[in-house]
Amino acid sequence: MKPKIERLGVLLVCIFLILSGCKADLTQANNSPSTVSGTTAQTPSGDALQATLPEAEPQPQWEIPQYAGAPYTEIHNNVPFFTDEELTDQSFETYSPLDDLGRCGAAFACVGRDLMPTEDRGSIGQVKPSGWHLVKYDCVDGKYLYNRCHLIGYQLTAENANERNLLTGTRYLNIEGMLPFENRVADYVQQTGNHVLYRATPVFKGENLLASGVLMEGYSVEDNSTGICFCVYAFNVQPGVQIDYVTGASALADAPSPEPTIQAPPEEEPSYVLNHNTRKFHRPSCSSVEDIKPSNREQYSGSRETLIEQGYAPCKRCMP
Repeated sequence: MKPKIERLGVLLVCIFLILSGCKADLTQANNSPSTVSGTTAQTPSGDALQATLPEAEPQPQWEIPQYAGAPYTEIHNNVPFFTDEELTDQSFETYSPLDDLGRCGAAFACVGRDLMPTEDRGSIGQVKPSGWHLVKYDCVDGKYLYNRCHLIGYQLTAENANERNLLTGTRYLNIEGMLPFENRVADYVQQTGNHVLYRATPVFKGENLLASGVLMEGYSVEDNSTGICFCVYAFNVQPGVQIDYVTGASALADAPSPEPTIQAPPEEEPSYVLNHNTRKFHRPSCSSVEDIKPSNREQYSGSRETLIEQGYAPCKRCMP
């Protein structure tokens, strides 16, 4: 009996040592540095930041470059940060919840033909993203400084008045920075039927209401990025205009700096009546409005330029 008892004792000691070693490994792993979710950044000035990526994956370090006159610049050698686990040819779309300041977060999708719109885009004038101001400058194309920028363009996922997908962005960011990549992806998907992983991550500094820019990533799945592959940072700036990113207030570049604690009173957006049949827009007082069938008529509040972008033409009678 004694040898059996001794062997049993030795066996119990070995089991204890093995369990102690596992516990030590787990403790060490739990004490290792963890990744904190959330995007923080400076205005375009070359400061480092942590980009918002899925919490299960380490967040790669990248540096916001200084604005040097181009609407966007390549990041990470123009290679997106997608992981192997994220690669899929199944269409999906996800949008981050607004934070405590009402700011949107990363929008992520696998874009396929099945997500694309089958009807014209509707009004988005009712959404006021964080940092929104209605202000005009003669030096801005279309006059209006700010647009309601879709993080994932309407032509990709048909998301329209989704507050989680709308960012206060300069006209420059919207048209020169983001639109070229949105159009590239849309054209590729329509022509090939393939899927594109697409992510747009707004970058905010501290408690700024206005994003400093947007990190845009794209990767065509079925052809292993042969068709689409980009990782760029688009600047939320406007040449000729100085912007206070804390509130979204602005002033001409040669004017005094905008006072961050004072916000201009809101300006009423122009109102138009749309005719979905003729694809024209009218002043509400236009005599042609009475002839529009109720099924083809829509009241619209927003900029004239946005309507023209959507394919509407001004009425030649009332000249809105």
